[in-house]
Amino acid sequence: MPSFWRESPGQLDNHRSTESLPALADILIIGGGFAGASIVTHLLRHPSYQLSRPSTLILEARQVCSGATGRNGGHLKPDSYAGIATLAQRHGVKAAAEVADFESANLAAVTEFIRQEKIDCDFVVTWAVDVQFHEKHQNRLREGYESLVEAGVESTKATFCAPDHYAEQLSGVKGAKGMFSYTAGHIWPYKLIHHLFQEAILQGVNLQTNTPAISISRNNREDFLWSVDTPRGKVQAKKVILATNAYTSSLLPEYVDKIIPYRGTVAHIKTPGVPPFLPNTYSLRFSDWDFDYLIPRPDGSIIVGGGRQAYLKDMSQWYGNTDDSKPIDRTREYFDGYMQKHFHGWEDSGAYVSDIWTGIMGYSSDRLPRVGPIPNRQDMYIMAGFTGHGMPQVFLCAKGIAKMVLEGGSFKETGLPALFEESQERLDNPRNMVHEIHHAASSCAKL
Repeated sequence: MPSFWRESPGQLDNHRSTESLPALADILIIGGGFAGASIVTHLLRHPSYQLSRPSTLILEARQVCSGATGRNGGHLKPDSYAGIATLAQRHGVKAAAEVADFESANLAAVTEFIRQEKIDCDFVVTWAVDVQFHEKHQNRLREGYESLVEAGVESTKATFCAPDHYAEQLSGVKGAKGMFSYTAGHIWPYKLIHHLFQEAILQGVNLQTNTPAISISRNNREDFLWSVDTPRGKVQAKKVILATNAYTSSLLPEYVDKIIPYRGTVAHIKTPGVPPFLPNTYSLRFSDWDFDYLIPRPDGSIIVGGGRQAYLKDMSQWYGNTDDSKPIDRTREYFDGYMQKHFHGWEDSGAYVSDIWTGIMGYSSDRLPRVGPIPNRQDMYIMAGFTGHGMPQVFLCAKGIAKMVLEGGSFKETGLPALFEESQERLDNPRNMVHEIHHAASSCAKL
């Protein structure tokens, strides 16, 4: 089941730089999505890489960008207040502010990179409009927002909280009880990732698609520490970077119940004629756990994801589910008539679901990305567990990973948010916040 983004195959979809799989690699990256593409991009731009020219191999289990990145909702949307306020309650304002400002910096970094490289990927910087449908929910979010503003969190200070009585008028969303807005972007993700890999190949990186890593084992040699088995043979590597997100636990047992596959859904909505104008991106929040997210395409069509009301009670539909070959039950019906139901001016648009697809996200058990050296695995690194929020985090996380891999420095020296650092303490934590989403839905969802 292809996504809208991947309906037209790219030149690199089934690319193999060499006919045979290399037996050795100085640096092995597992994963051909946004994470893998960003890591290799920052490796290539690091001064020490240019001097030493380590052999670099990328293994992608299927086609380039065929996983979550190539199936997402097209957002590049930093969080400046909602999840950040929750982080502040759990970990303190300083740690939460690091995350908020880091995500804003990611948006700026991706914007500048696309501009400098002149990448054709339909990238648009615009306003994000977040709408709440219940006053209690809006009040709770506003309290968190105001506490962050008072604490001086720069990204939150740049966020606008509209007067509640103007929320419906300003947003154009029927029944809106509250609204926040701030700078965000949207993008054709597959085109960006395709460009990054094209540039990497031109600089000598070896990309091998349709080559899944099956297992990882430790070698009995001091230089090439790791052996990775694939259906096409074995690769021995000095350093391994896992950019495998939802599929990490299939390679490393310590990530079972730490990075959980979460099957989500996205739809493409069209109109038979000229669609009503919708300039912003949106999140429609029905509760803390139930929300949809959408972007307008340049042709006026809509990409919308979410639909949790349709499936969240049935854990088999999403929790641990890695089948992205078919839609989730009842989601097409959920999105039929969606724009007419929620947006003023769309009542007579005839908007309908043109396509619908699924994608497998990697949800971290503590809802935070897992970045850095993997405990008790020398020269092995992880950049995964982005919990459906990787687009505003991945690019600069990859810069930090590249720095650690090439310089051998510590996580702290990268400047990445402290909460993102992988640790044995996090791996030993038994709490599973992904389960808690299901419990919340089961207690209050009306299906």
